[in-house]
Amino acid sequence: MKKRLSLYISSLLAALLVAILTLTSALYSIDCAITDRLYAGLAGPSSDIIIIGVDEETLEAYGNYNTFIRQKCGELTNLLFEDSENAPAVLGIDILFVDNVNEETDAYLADAVTNADRVVNSCNLVYRGALSRQADGTLYYDTDNISFVEMPFDSLLQNNKAGFVNVALAKDGVVRYALDTVEYTDEAGGESHVLPSFARRVYEEYCDYMGMDKISPVLDDTNRFGIRYSGKSGEYSHVSLKSVLEGNVPPEAFKDKIVLFGAYAPGFMDSYISAVDRSDPMYGVEINANIIQNYIDENGWKNVSNGLMAAIMFIIVFVYLVVIKKQKLPVILASALLIEAGYVAVGMLLASRGYVIPQIYMLLFVVVTVAFFIIERYVLEYLRRRKTLEVFSKYVAPEVVRELTRSGDFKLVLGGEKRNVAVLFVDIRGFTPLSESMEPEQVVAILNEYLSLTTKCIFAHHGTLDKFVGDATMAVFNAPFNQDDYIYEAVATAWDIKQGSKKLGERLYQQFGKHVGFGVGVNCGEAVVGNIGCEFRMDYTAIGDTVNTAARLEANAKAEEVLISEYVYEKVKDRISAEEVGEIPLKGKSNKIMVYRVTGMGAGNEA
Repeated sequence: MKKRLSLYISSLLAALLVAILTLTSALYSIDCAITDRLYAGLAGPSSDIIIIGVDEETLEAYGNYNTFIRQKCGELTNLLFEDSENAPAVLGIDILFVDNVNEETDAYLADAVTNADRVVNSCNLVYRGALSRQADGTLYYDTDNISFVEMPFDSLLQNNKAGFVNVALAKDGVVRYALDTVEYTDEAGGESHVLPSFARRVYEEYCDYMGMDKISPVLDDTNRFGIRYSGKSGEYSHVSLKSVLEGNVPPEAFKDKIVLFGAYAPGFMDSYISAVDRSDPMYGVEINANIIQNYIDENGWKNVSNGLMAAIMFIIVFVYLVVIKKQKLPVILASALLIEAGYVAVGMLLASRGYVIPQIYMLLFVVVTVAFFIIERYVLEYLRRRKTLEVFSKYVAPEVVRELTRSGDFKLVLGGEKRNVAVLFVDIRGFTPLSESMEPEQVVAILNEYLSLTTKCIFAHHGTLDKFVGDATMAVFNAPFNQDDYIYEAVATAWDIKQGSKKLGERLYQQFGKHVGFGVGVNCGEAVVGNIGCEFRMDYTAIGDTVNTAARLEANAKAEEVLISEYVYEKVKDRISAEEVGEIPLKGKSNKIMVYRVTGMGAGNEA
């Protein structure tokens, strides 16, 4: 009787534990990693969706994004709808046009959209936490409160529909859900509004044009559905804006298609980790393409409620443990595998019907249960009652610790911020011919000396060592923490590197008869800094035009030469000596920039 009671109690506790884990989604990130792969089932991108991207080719051809995007968007709209026989079914503009910028250009864009008619614009939800009251009167802090909506400028909004383009990130930072609509209160008028997503707006316009019935997806209690990705990053048909405007793509290519126009270059910071491939970020316009296809194919996902799954898991675990306790080990192993296989099969079947159930908790239960019974069977009888927990813990602790480490203490978070920074690039001049006359060990030793010199100089002036690239070094000042006088510190670092390299350069010339030196470039301005990469591999770095210009300055610097941009010079000219080099072209930039050569530190001092 005591043994049976003990069996019931232990089975009950185990079932309760599994149910609690399921109810609270305690292993959410791990479970998502499994279900993302298990339920992926890529159907293939639809040929009815085409992306016209503002890609690197377009940026190189037209220059500064902000100066051309509205004009080119208007030209694109007119071009696509010029021939009604070959016009697309709908054009979705996944680019925000919020404020009036130029009266003539804005009017041109608005007229183009009005004449086209079948155009959907973008808007942006601005979230701001606020106190809210539940139905029972309880106050709570609503982190999903929509403070206001950034709509297209007035003349553009009046002539077409708009939908929000905000990406719905899951708790682990992965895009696996799509918001269908949101309800918000207009702060000005106090009226409540329902606003559809950009993808839904495009879908509805497409249905109206094609004469199709509009189907609402199966939504959860937060008004969202799981995205069933049809393709990975880059798999949807996409063409360059430049190619379209220059007539390299025939008009019939867009006939009756859903055309999405949006950012398609890394510099826009409009890419996200998708559930289908965590190693390759997906552009926002591609994510919208997948969501639109979900609407058309009626294949979005809905998660089965945690409460229902917790109850099901409790019943399965409790019944299984009670029944299997006295069975032989082979029966236990076979039955455990059968339960897991059956659970996975049910999950796949439900997924085909649009419903998702968690997988990690059943898998964890099966693994732990099998491990437990294996340990129990092979531990000495006199230790079994006293040491079962200890032996069990020793058996699984290493794997458990590693899983908790990956999902807990070492949780990786991608993110970035715009900061004003100074960027320094330094590279060795004459190193290649020098290395050809040296042994590999000598090459490495000399390179380490140079890199050590640059690092010491950077750290001495409180800079951040961004990275080593071969025999080149990149440093950032004023990030990640605010730094007083960071522009001057960057220039001072460059000068110290130049001075410090002289002694080493002289020694190498005496020893090998080869001249080497440093070329240094310094620029300052706004850049995006932060953890850039993906969940399992990231670097703290800076990206943007400021960085690119600094690199180009370094590339133009001769040995023992420090080149700075005009903006840097204006900030520190009263504390350094410099001479004007003049305007020089920089690779990848349409306009020349004024460049100065640093000749000393301190006004009036010459090298």
